[in-house]
Amino acid sequence: MTGTGLLSTLLLISPLAARSFQAATPLRMDTNITEAQVLQAQQGWCKGLLAISEAYATGGFAKAKATANQVLDQAYAYQYGPVAFKPTLTVSPQTFRSTKAGALAYFVGGDPNYPNDNGFAIKPWKTCRVRNQVIQLHGMFANTMGNVDLTNDKGAVTTVDKTWTFIRELDGSIRIVLHHSSLPFSLAK
Repeated sequence: MTGTGLLSTLLLISPLAARSFQAATPLRMDTNITEAQVLQAQQGWCKGLLAISEAYATGGFAKAKATANQVLDQAYAYQYGPVAFKPTLTVSPQTFRSTKAGALAYFVGGDPNYPNDNGFAIKPWKTCRVRNQVIQLHGMFANTMGNVDLTNDKGAVTTVDKTWTFIRELDGSIRIVLHHSSLPFSLAK
């Protein structure tokens, strides 16, 4: 008897045997990122920046550093390796921050390995608003480009040009894998 003939015979003999040969439910690996998830991640980044600023104002450097560690773990994908991070106010030779330690130094300062960092996130920021010019959705990745407006405790607004790339992980988490920020370019008159 051939393999196919044996299977046919088993299926005729026992309905229970038929169930054992059914295919398992397929594993669904839908990692497509949505515009709503991107917007939520951007707002999460703003909330994280403001939380670091507030932590510094109410609890000093140690509280701000602990908060920044949590924000970096949640917002950025450093657990997978280097992140392409070019912060707004960095200078050569430490312009790029591909490690979490470099990002933490930028956000809160206080790291002798990054002596030019004064703690961008510990400034007295009160509001943070994202204005997207472009959102591109590419499966599990999304790119955004636009501006972020930051208002300090005196009402002064700082606008930065911001480009982000986000990844959607299998568990649904959205994290930053590329972050480029700079002050808007203007021609001197």
